[in-house]
Amino acid sequence: MRALLIAILLGTTVISAYADVKDIRVWQSPDSTRLVFDLSEPTEYRIFDLPNPYRIVIDLNDADMNKDPDQVDIHSTAVKSIRKGKRNGKDLRIVIDVNEALEPSSQILPPNDTYPNHRLVVDLKPKETAQVVAPIKRAESLDAVQRNIIIAIDAGHGGEDPGAIGHGRTKEKEVVLSIAKELQALLNDETGFQPFMVRTGDYYIGLRERTEKARKANADFFVSIHADAFKIPQASGSSVFILSDRGESSETARWLADKENKSDLIGGLSLEGREDHLAMTLLDLSMTHKRDASARAGRSILSQMGAITKLHKPGVEEAAFVVLKAPDIPALLVETGFISNPGEAKKLADRNFQKRMAKAIFTGIKQYFETYPPTGTLLAAKRNAASQFVSYTIRPGDTLSELASRSGMDIQELRQLNGLSSDQLKIGQRIKIPSS
Repeated sequence: MRALLIAILLGTTVISAYADVKDIRVWQSPDSTRLVFDLSEPTEYRIFDLPNPYRIVIDLNDADMNKDPDQVDIHSTAVKSIRKGKRNGKDLRIVIDVNEALEPSSQILPPNDTYPNHRLVVDLKPKETAQVVAPIKRAESLDAVQRNIIIAIDAGHGGEDPGAIGHGRTKEKEVVLSIAKELQALLNDETGFQPFMVRTGDYYIGLRERTEKARKANADFFVSIHADAFKIPQASGSSVFILSDRGESSETARWLADKENKSDLIGGLSLEGREDHLAMTLLDLSMTHKRDASARAGRSILSQMGAITKLHKPGVEEAAFVVLKAPDIPALLVETGFISNPGEAKKLADRNFQKRMAKAIFTGIKQYFETYPPTGTLLAAKRNAASQFVSYTIRPGDTLSELASRSGMDIQELRQLNGLSSDQLKIGQRIKIPSS
């Protein structure tokens, strides 16, 4: 009793002498499998893997299982079956048969507003290929001529984490994934762009893992899509966030302290072997450049969103969101609206509004990159080509054949350049001709 009282006063978790497994849920992602065991109380446990055949074993002290393992949905997951048994007459043994050698990691999470029970969360990842993301383009090809601009699209939350739950039980994770897929389709259809989906289905990815996936895919831009919530339903409006100065400073220190990341390319420059003060300066410059680019892109997106919905604030806001902390990728977090507001929750659940929101984000991104295309991209090549022409106003006596001859162009080329269906010109009409 004295130990229990001390634990309560200190706010620590009390390990129960007996616990029931009330429910089991399985979530599959491309990189891992997550199993969640709802517990009546937190309890001591042991977890290990065994070969031939591959299986994961969990022993829970003084526990029982109220859930029938055969009723757990394991379709399209790495789990073949879940079995239970008694060990030492009192402990619960759970055996998870799997399709390949998987490395388990686990933690017990306390109850929250969404889940009233303690949860044992078990993540299973391939031993040899955990968290490997195939890059869309090789690092050595970053300056290749006319490559696509890669946009990493991050749908927030997912799987066991529903995000905010709004009016009508609308779940943030479902709304933002729908918007993300609409944005993906728009980028797929746009010449010069290539989308990379950080999350493609209903599963959870860690916050830092999301930005790591984007970096491994060599993304040029990272946009994380969310739906806001607040304790009062009157809060409303869409927002765009960039990384704050405070978040930028703390992340610079973290990256500098991380020996593994010192060998990474930060803004195209390796920090490996450089003195700390020089490495800090280089990293600060990279973060500052990235933050300025993020702010410009944010203003472009915000102006498009303001045309279809109310804005929470008129300008780009700042916050220390973890997903925005990649040091070398311009990054934004878009709050599409307040899902805690009944009116906005209804809009966010509507497919037509989701498409309009995706179009606003897409148009903002497109406008930004048309103005600031990365070197070596198709958009940069088009911009350079466009700068080779000047605008010419048609004067009395001008003919298309004469202008083509003076410009050193074939008349058909000049017609195609200006989208003309005939050789007819009007006085005062403006056309493009070579600058020299």
